[in-house]
Amino acid sequence: MNPESFMIMRHELVLTLAFLFILVAEVFTGERNREKIKGIAVVLFAIVTAVGFLPAATGSIFGGMYQASGTTTIMKNILNIGTLIVLIQSYTWLGRPENRDRIHEYFLLLLSTLIGMNFMISAGHFLMFYLGIELATIPLAALAAYDRYRNRSAEAGIKLILSSTLSSGILLFGLSMIYGVAGSLYFPDVAAKVTTVPLVILGFIFFFAGMGFKMSLVPFHLWTADVYEGAPVNVTSYLSVVSKGAAAFIFIIILFRVFPAISVTWEKVIWVIAIMTITIGNLFALRQKNMKRFLAFSSIAQAGFFLLGFIGGNQLGMTTVIYYALIYIFSNLAAFGVVSVIAEKTGRESMDDYDGLYRTNPGLSITMMLAMFSLAGIPPVAGFFGKFFLFVAAAEKGFYVLVTIAVLNTIVALYYYLLVVKAMFINRSDAPIASFKSDFMQKLGLAICIAGIVVTGFASGLFEIIRNLSYGI
Repeated sequence: MNPESFMIMRHELVLTLAFLFILVAEVFTGERNREKIKGIAVVLFAIVTAVGFLPAATGSIFGGMYQASGTTTIMKNILNIGTLIVLIQSYTWLGRPENRDRIHEYFLLLLSTLIGMNFMISAGHFLMFYLGIELATIPLAALAAYDRYRNRSAEAGIKLILSSTLSSGILLFGLSMIYGVAGSLYFPDVAAKVTTVPLVILGFIFFFAGMGFKMSLVPFHLWTADVYEGAPVNVTSYLSVVSKGAAAFIFIIILFRVFPAISVTWEKVIWVIAIMTITIGNLFALRQKNMKRFLAFSSIAQAGFFLLGFIGGNQLGMTTVIYYALIYIFSNLAAFGVVSVIAEKTGRESMDDYDGLYRTNPGLSITMMLAMFSLAGIPPVAGFFGKFFLFVAAAEKGFYVLVTIAVLNTIVALYYYLLVVKAMFINRSDAPIASFKSDFMQKLGLAICIAGIVVTGFASGLFEIIRNLSYGI
């Protein structure tokens, strides 16, 4: 293998260089200048994100354990965009006195998880896939427990690592059954040996359950709300968007590449899980008053919509999942961005605290309204087009009942998303959140999200670009 072949791993290599640069910068900046790492890291990652869009080589290395294609490249770029927005939104929060001596840890842990997600997406072998999952998960537990002076944050870290351990054990048990039948862990070898024998079906069910934990699919979702509520807001947004997006990407890749021979089986499983996830996520979101728990159950319901693209089982399904993930990143990070700014300035996280927000902070209110409209799928914002293509992908395969139930659930979702809008624009409060000014980085993060919500909806050619790039998975 010549040195040029390593350029296939460009995303991982650039992220590793950024990791090392921040590590060395932390050593040489000293105590007084430690805050400068924030600006250095954000600018550095912006460069990393831009480099990801340069023309990239495709192929495989390490005997096929690592594979790069147009599909994996666009998936990694989407994750980079989401991570960049999270870093921008975290800038002010990291400047708080209790975080100043650990700024570098935040960036190093975040980059570690992203490197693991990239290896997971490019895996051509289940061992590489599992190593990527663990590299992504363990630093995430440390990030969830980042607020060391808050018991809820420590509890979130413990719950995340315990649930991840259980899910990894279930996933590995399923893979051991599949290995027993196929005699190999390479994706092409497994795909050639997979048939509808009981051991393969049982192994797949365990594998599906393990991935269900990673994506917060019902009934594997019970850890989600507690971890989201206890973790810092910016870490919660990363968990909700980037981590979930990476899990959805690798899950659909494995379904399409490794298990097409038993598609009749996993279509039935996805059909049931999709209905349960969308419905239960919506019903529990109706009851929430804490904004982080509200967005947690909202994200569970959104994971159910991702499954509509999975069940499509074709190129259109793959394209819609990637397109919807991009829209979901901008929409959810806009909502979490507003929650983060308000929590940073006032320490208030309840939905009731948002009563009358438009009268004191109209900019934040409009941003949150656009985010809620996009998550609900109200035209003409991007979320409408994302859901529309997901419905088309499922309907094209004849799953009309599933699509009907999903459409009905969007009505339920519309109700609870509009509760937030109602609180901000209609409800009155005797003690509303006082007017305040966001700093430049907070405004920049929200501006990028607003632009993404608008542009990804109206840029009609974007869907076709993703569809062309996603050929040849």
